[in-house]
Amino acid sequence: MLEIVFSESAGGSLKQARHCGEGLYAGCAAVIHAAGATPTREEIRQARKRAEAQQRLAWEYAVPLGGDPADVYAFSLALNVGNIAPKDFWLRRQTVLEQLYGVYPNSDGREAAGELVRAAEERLKALLTRASAGEDVRIWYSDHPEELCGFYWMMEQLGRLDRHGKIRLIKLPVWEAVDEKSARHASAWAEVAPEEYHRYLPLEQVANPDLEETCAARWRGLQRENAPLRAVTDGQLTGAAETFYDELIRREIAAEAEEFREAMVIGRVLGKYEPGVGDAFLALRIDAMIRAGELEEAAPAAADEPSYRRTLKKCGR
Repeated sequence: MLEIVFSESAGGSLKQARHCGEGLYAGCAAVIHAAGATPTREEIRQARKRAEAQQRLAWEYAVPLGGDPADVYAFSLALNVGNIAPKDFWLRRQTVLEQLYGVYPNSDGREAAGELVRAAEERLKALLTRASAGEDVRIWYSDHPEELCGFYWMMEQLGRLDRHGKIRLIKLPVWEAVDEKSARHASAWAEVAPEEYHRYLPLEQVANPDLEETCAARWRGLQRENAPLRAVTDGQLTGAAETFYDELIRREIAAEAEEFREAMVIGRVLGKYEPGVGDAFLALRIDAMIRAGELEEAAPAAADEPSYRRTLKKCGR
């Protein structure tokens, strides 16, 4: 079974899920306390002990998915951002990834983006070769814009083959009941722990030819539209302006003092609104606000930190 996900994080988790629950648990737990809190050593020890007990229990009850980790194919292409026209597709993907990676420290965005794109090209060729030989494919996706774009894109790629094995689909539920009193939410597969993947196997469905063509046609339509951004609104993936999330950013900036840490704003936007884009994209939108004169830099980030660790200042209008 060929397994497809749309982020490197999800790919790593799914590879681990192949063998979760086998052998003795050998993990460890980290404890993160709230900003401003000063727990005692005993409180930290007890919290770590509880976390490790929960992780050990999850490991012991996990059902390994089995198979070879080499059967997992991760495509981390940020297809919800930037130009997706068919012509020069891979070159355009590299350009978008270079822009996003440019906000991080001590990294050559061009080199990192190039490696990701080259890896994705090679993985796609290998995947299509195996699928065309009759191997079944399982796609793990969700309503997260990046994963939904990846799903439509992959369905279009598979639809070009003269023949392929079955296409199996597992869509991540938006909400899940934990018990009678609580529920939990995950927006993308990267948020699912390796030992939890087996729980979603009963959700698997096999795509019929009509669904395959519908999804492929949806991707071709998005390519023709080629909007700067793709976002989920009212349950539908649609093209959007580059400024689509700007109001959420401005809402959080308005709650800040005249001088503020950019990273705090980005963190709140990600946590409160789950916008479907990452920290790098939000940082680029704040860069655009600086160029427009809405904000100015009060103090730069340290050389070994992302550019958005700087302090900004609001500009009067």
